[in-house]
Amino acid sequence: MPSSEKFRDHVLQQFKGELRVTTRKMMGEYILYADGKIFGGIYDDRLLVKPVPAAVAMLPGAKKQLPYEGAKPMLRVTSEQIEDCEFLAKLLDAMLPELPAPKAKKK
Repeated sequence: MPSSEKFRDHVLQQFKGELRVTTRKMMGEYILYADGKIFGGIYDDRLLVKPVPAAVAMLPGAKKQLPYEGAKPMLRVTSEQIEDCEFLAKLLDAMLPELPAPKAKKK
């Protein structure tokens, strides 16, 4: 089931002030970027983030879920955490240094 634009818009609104957060639609779902780095996505109206050490530390007990069949597990951000704008900003700030740099585009 593809994610709804309404849910995507709500998640982006919760990152208010974080203009560096953008999305890219891919096969009915949304990949989330910050400063050009992929940090998570919206899959089946669930916010999932990469399980980097900072995310694991800030999301203790978070369920690892597959965004889609054959993918690597990601951490699910709960609806209560999505509603906490300050928490989302801190999570993003903690994760960014641990994420790989964007790959250079081939010319």
